[in-house]
Amino acid sequence: MLMLFAGFACNKQKIPEGILSEDKMVELLIDIHLAEGLVSSFPIHYDSSRVLYPYFENEVFLKHDLTDSVFKKSLEYYMLDIKTMDRIYARTIDSLHVVEKARNPNPNP
Repeated sequence: MLMLFAGFACNKQKIPEGILSEDKMVELLIDIHLAEGLVSSFPIHYDSSRVLYPYFENEVFLKHDLTDSVFKKSLEYYMLDIKTMDRIYARTIDSLHVVEKARNPNPNP
């Protein structure tokens, strides 16, 4: 009976083909949020930043050797399971905090 339950637990964890792993999704989301932050820091109007952002987003996809359709499909997949999506975003936010602290080691000059 225990082996049967373990088998079901393993099958539940299986990610369909064409869907990014949670780890890869976190890596991608980190870079996407960094790109968004970079574009929003430019001294340009909002309309201009909306035109500019897709170029930065494309660079993120190139860096990760992915297409935007794989990202969108993966995002849609993970959004169906709110607990998993919460875990992914919690990891993403934690990692962004680490990046921020590394870039600004002393916030009080």
